[in-house]
Amino acid sequence: MRTVEEQLALVTAAAVAPRPVRVAISEAQGLLCAEEVVAERPLPSFDQAAIDGYAVRAVDVRVGGEGDDDEGAATPTALPVVGQITAGSRQATRLQPGQCVRVDTGAPLPTLADAVLPVGWATVGGQRITPTRGVRTGDYVRRVGDDVQPGDVAVRAGSIIGPAQVGLLASVGRAKVLVHPKPRMSIISVGDELVDLDGHPDTGQVYDVNSYALTAAGRDAGADVHRVGIASTEPSRLREVLEGQLVRSEIVVVSGAAGGEATTRIREVMEELGQIEVGRVAMHPGSVQGFGRLGRDEVPTFLLPSNPVSALVVFEIMVRPLIRIALGKRQPMRRTVRARTVAPISSVDGRRGYLRGQLMRDSDTGEYLVRALGGAQGSSTHLLASLAEANCLVVVDPDVTSIRAGDEVEVMFLAQRG
Repeated sequence: MRTVEEQLALVTAAAVAPRPVRVAISEAQGLLCAEEVVAERPLPSFDQAAIDGYAVRAVDVRVGGEGDDDEGAATPTALPVVGQITAGSRQATRLQPGQCVRVDTGAPLPTLADAVLPVGWATVGGQRITPTRGVRTGDYVRRVGDDVQPGDVAVRAGSIIGPAQVGLLASVGRAKVLVHPKPRMSIISVGDELVDLDGHPDTGQVYDVNSYALTAAGRDAGADVHRVGIASTEPSRLREVLEGQLVRSEIVVVSGAAGGEATTRIREVMEELGQIEVGRVAMHPGSVQGFGRLGRDEVPTFLLPSNPVSALVVFEIMVRPLIRIALGKRQPMRRTVRARTVAPISSVDGRRGYLRGQLMRDSDTGEYLVRALGGAQGSSTHLLASLAEANCLVVVDPDVTSIRAGDEVEVMFLAQRG
């Protein structure tokens, strides 16, 4: 029986990130940038008004307050409004001393203007304004290169491309960017007892839960997932399905029959395509699981339990880190915190427990509190409803079988529910 660390080391050693690809920036959100994007032009590329107002020479709008840094009443000198510049205007305009120009936010400043007087800081009389407050050089002006200078790195390699990065890429004129693409993953269910959702389970049959649940887990982890659905356990047909997915995927997950006689048949088919090892890992639930590399490209391939809770927990601990590494993430593991238990917890001797839990925050102290959901042993381990209520996994060391209320435990965050 391998430890969790030994099995995880075997799995992560097989991680291969897909070759970076160049995509439109509209398709890049959520991916890791695979290049240093260097600005070729300044941003902004021209001096522009930061607000609606009047482009002025600051010297023509004198401050009457005390001290250089104080704004006060302006010298009541009326300034003629000699024009208007809207955002997007390309007409060159020159400001003469003692004049002003009406400008919109984002409009280019006229030559000689060095400040913008906000609209609310002037009274208007015909084609003239009288400033009621003063401005200094540079007030309410976006200067050339204030945001980005030529040669600056706009988006760094390894950065997650979010809305701000997409906006920055657009602002420096980049229509496409090199990214680490999502690894392609195929999800296959096997089992003579399985019925798809458009069927009606008979006695001894159950709906195919795992292909849907694991597909959702794969997408949550960041993979580009193809749900194959239920595959026949007849050897030639199963081999055909596996071969088809191995040529289109970086990761293949097969769920069902990770123990018992059915495992032998499935393993024999897999062994014809490469190396696969099915055995026990010192974890609970999901002790019996398989991993290997199949096909010409030695694609990492998992064999997960048929029990939905066990399959999802094994996916979380073993498969998800492989996806995150393939995405180029620096930290592939879920965040963990220490939390105090609010009720006793029991676990299986000799196996690391990954128990469903609800993580809470004490409103007075800010301390994390956790309550285990369901039991650690026996029939309760299959209860999918309790996993649906969980927002964390309580991690219990293999040599610990019971934890008292009030003890501290390690807790692993699960996906946030909106």
